[in-house]
Amino acid sequence: MRANIHPSYQEVLFHDTNADVYFIIRSTLQPKQTREFEGKIYPYVTLDISSASHPFYTGEVRQASNEGRVASFNKRFGRFASGKN
Repeated sequence: MRANIHPSYQEVLFHDTNADVYFIIRSTLQPKQTREFEGKIYPYVTLDISSASHPFYTGEVRQASNEGRVASFNKRFGRFASGKN
């Protein structure tokens, strides 16, 4: 292998904020934040969703909205367009 062309591969602490679960995974990410976890300091990355909170992996079924996106948009902002022609 050539020297100095590969990114640093290190342990990174990932935090799923939706399920409040922490994962330590090796990654090439270089986050600026750090956090102590189990007595050791790791680079820290927050996640909105992971396998701990995704409905496919948890088996939870979420009720989808019956309205479409266009209907929802018109409901919120339709009053602004009605006065203009």
